[in-house]
Amino acid sequence: MARKFYITTPIYYVNARPHIGHAYTTLACDAIARRQRMLGADTFFLTGTDEHGQKIERAAQAAGKTPQEFADEVSDKFRALWRRMGISNDDFIRTTEERHKRRVQELWRVIRDNGYIYKGSYTGQYCVFDELYVDVGPGEPCPECGRPTETVHEENYFFKLSAFQTQLLALYDGPNFIRPETRRNEVASFVRSGLRDLSISRSTFSWGIPVPDDPKHVIYVWLDALANYITAIGFGSSHQGAQDAFKKYWPADLQMIGKEIVRFHCVYWPALLMAAGLPLPKSIVAHGWLLFEENKMSKSRGNIVRTETILDVLGADALRYFLLREIVFGQDGSFSFDALVQRYNSDLANGLGNLASRTLTMITRYSGGSVPSPVASGDEAIADTARKTIESYNGLFDQQQFSRALEASWALVAAVDKYIVENAPWSLGEKTDEASKTTLATILYTSAEALRIVTALVHSVIPDATTKIWSQLGSGDIQKFDLSSLKWGQLQPGTKLGAVEAVFPRADKSAVERMQQMEEQERSGAPVTEVKPSASENPLSGPPVVETSKAPAAVSPPVADAKISIDDFAKIELRVALVKVAERVPKADKLLRLEVDLGTETRQILAGIAESYTPESLVGRKVVIVANLAPRKMRGLESNGMIVAASPDGGKAVLAGFLEDVPVGTRLK
Repeated sequence: MARKFYITTPIYYVNARPHIGHAYTTLACDAIARRQRMLGADTFFLTGTDEHGQKIERAAQAAGKTPQEFADEVSDKFRALWRRMGISNDDFIRTTEERHKRRVQELWRVIRDNGYIYKGSYTGQYCVFDELYVDVGPGEPCPECGRPTETVHEENYFFKLSAFQTQLLALYDGPNFIRPETRRNEVASFVRSGLRDLSISRSTFSWGIPVPDDPKHVIYVWLDALANYITAIGFGSSHQGAQDAFKKYWPADLQMIGKEIVRFHCVYWPALLMAAGLPLPKSIVAHGWLLFEENKMSKSRGNIVRTETILDVLGADALRYFLLREIVFGQDGSFSFDALVQRYNSDLANGLGNLASRTLTMITRYSGGSVPSPVASGDEAIADTARKTIESYNGLFDQQQFSRALEASWALVAAVDKYIVENAPWSLGEKTDEASKTTLATILYTSAEALRIVTALVHSVIPDATTKIWSQLGSGDIQKFDLSSLKWGQLQPGTKLGAVEAVFPRADKSAVERMQQMEEQERSGAPVTEVKPSASENPLSGPPVVETSKAPAAVSPPVADAKISIDDFAKIELRVALVKVAERVPKADKLLRLEVDLGTETRQILAGIAESYTPESLVGRKVVIVANLAPRKMRGLESNGMIVAASPDGGKAVLAGFLEDVPVGTRLK
């Protein structure tokens, strides 16, 4: 019988449309759920929307809609976005569903019948924004969000929260119930300061679930919302199938939340479960905030970033990878479009995407599109690195150290890139002796097997691209692969590759500009439309496809006496680059296609130096390039920069170079 794994996101309040802060939590859970399925676990992944409460009632009134109409509209936006992002949730719970309402009322009855609910009255301050009773004086702001509070006086039902102080503190002694430790310490300090009984009903508005046997009261929105984790899997149902599902999946293995709701989930939620006599979740993990312009994203600040903007321009995998790689999970992290595009280009386009493209293209070219047979099981140094990567990645990812896990995988990508450059398979491909053929086969197999291992490991983070790479490797359906069995040497020689195509085309600077313009449209209230690049721009460069094209028009030489100012010269960005790949362009006698390392990224550059230099003589050589030249297409290939060379009349080109060693990426001044 398969081991079960139950994971939940918080359910999202429908007072505003989803943004990338919501996406962050959801995709983190999705990555965990996908990985657990690959490991063979019977996985259930739950998300949903929280739709009751005074704040929703007022927001609906302001919009001229009923609360149900308002909730339907916003909840639909969440579900549509999750579908577009490929989120693999097994259920989407809405707190306005009848199944949820009936089961919340059953939870109320169980807690009441166990003696933990009583009737009283409440006079004090209430924060409508947080749906939270706060211990401040009249007119004082909410200590959580800083917004004005309201004085309420109403008859309420109370939950005996104070009865669970000792049990809660004992619960926090365990290291796994609340993570990270900073959140555990914060919650323990709050509970040690003393717990007061909690008002769990409202009688001054009606948008909520009626209290059983007393319909003039509605159940406190947080009790209503927290119960979703058990109502969605069958608690309180009279149907046997639902009851069996609850017994099967509860308690949750991992509940993911944002740090701002840690008190509700780590104090109120376990106390309510204790009062109902139900098992507690095994672990609650609180992540940090996603900051934009150094502030938490919020509707009131006007600094919300739409997920759709990023999906339109770069795709879901780019966002998924960036958020889990860039941000140390559990801590606050910054988001910017510049950082997103830089990470996309360096790690995805120039890293994994480039490794996949060059490896599979060389197998197609030199091995007829079939995985070659290596000596032994490939290069042992790379194999050993891959084995260590598998062990490291598994341990880090399962501790929610996503950034470090991905860093470990990309270290393997870098090691294989270096291995390819040092062994220059393109040079061996031109030779016909058996020793060269055997060495080439080992290099290509080693590179492909390392690519397969990285692809399997990171599939749960970037599922779209890795599904394509896995198929191109001829390995079938990656979702059917048993990740627990992953090891070096499983790629079978003779495997026929699928059609090879680029998975991460490079993004240029116009991608940032387009996303910024789309967000400005949103903030101005104008209809948001994708800002298309002009005919001369290509923010996502496609795969290099060689095609016949006319030679570029000749450029008139500058006037001999023309002078430029120092400011004009400063506009030219000259940098030191290392040639990693060099090959001839078919049907072009003078052109070479180069891939050069600038330290922070890898560029493709076309250079008319084929009559002066052989491709193999350039690999590993440092050159000077014009780094800020606008992209240009020649022979169907895009060139992103220009090699600096001297070209005497009638003579061969001579590359600019250095007598001393200069670090890659250094700017010339």
